[in-house]
Amino acid sequence: MWITKIKIKNFRNYKFEEIILDKDINLFYGENAQGKTNIIEAIFLTSMGKSFRAKKDKEMINLDSESAEVEIEFEKSDRDGKIKIELFNKKNIYLNGIKLKKLSELLGNINIVIFTPDDINILKGSPQNRRRFLDIMISQLKPNYMYHLNLYLKTIEQRNNYLKQIKEENKDEKLLDIWDEKLIEEADIIFKYRNEYMEKIKNKIKNIHKEITNNKEDIEVSYFSECESKDSYFNLLRQRRKLDIIKGFTTKGIHRDDFFIKINNKELDVYGSQGQHRTAILSLKLSELNIVKDEIGEAPILLLDDFMSELDENRIRSFLSKIENTQVIITCTEKLEVENKKILIYNVEERKNNRV
Repeated sequence: MWITKIKIKNFRNYKFEEIILDKDINLFYGENAQGKTNIIEAIFLTSMGKSFRAKKDKEMINLDSESAEVEIEFEKSDRDGKIKIELFNKKNIYLNGIKLKKLSELLGNINIVIFTPDDINILKGSPQNRRRFLDIMISQLKPNYMYHLNLYLKTIEQRNNYLKQIKEENKDEKLLDIWDEKLIEEADIIFKYRNEYMEKIKNKIKNIHKEITNNKEDIEVSYFSECESKDSYFNLLRQRRKLDIIKGFTTKGIHRDDFFIKINNKELDVYGSQGQHRTAILSLKLSELNIVKDEIGEAPILLLDDFMSELDENRIRSFLSKIENTQVIITCTEKLEVENKKILIYNVEERKNNRV
């Protein structure tokens, strides 16, 4: 799988740009605030239907314009394709010229693995970061997953609203059974998806991490969920009902899932050094790449934004040396050379991508 061409119009700081990409490594380098990350964001948008950094679609539209367009041509082992996304008052998505009705129809056409400077916080930050990592990976491989996740989150919102009404307006507490039943049903589906892919991560990451650390570190991943079965979540919701009413929100559920990492039998988040965090996230991303490759039968596209800002030179070269038969798109502030790797280089200057 690889992207052959990117066309963007009135997207972020670009008025119009057309970029041809190589099958191997593509490097966009230049000073900050020139538009390098916007290229990564445009690709992510055509893969996931949303940005990895903007909360609202309108943030991606050029300030001097009312609409924006991103168009990408790609090739896979079994077909070629074109995805076009229009951003205006609403978002329109087209696959090979046909307008899509649902976001799930877009997911899985372009498979990506993304690494940004903020991804260091996947392991150091809140559980929400780790759930988001899982959600992005799984939804590309199982588009139906996002449907069930959105349904669960919508049900949580409705239940929370009713919890507040019980507290403030003395509404009938028994009606919570309606939302509880739906929550349990969706949580069970989501847990099975997450548990399956956490097992895949566990199977991949151990050997990858040993190789990266020259057998000096052993890594373990543990998945935690409060919804391992319908009965356990049912009992939990009943036990917590009074507390949920007092607090005005649902305190337990799949929306609190998390996973933990140990290095040499010590909790990474407590005892891990900065270097260990960086190496662990590289192992996690390589595991994700290999899982996607196993699932779809070809390598996904690897997006590395501001790649050199959080990693030292040895880790960068070690990471890239393990990437084979994969299209890689890198943004950074300086040129990068990797032994035995062909690199197509663009210098990004004043919102123009000049091939070097």
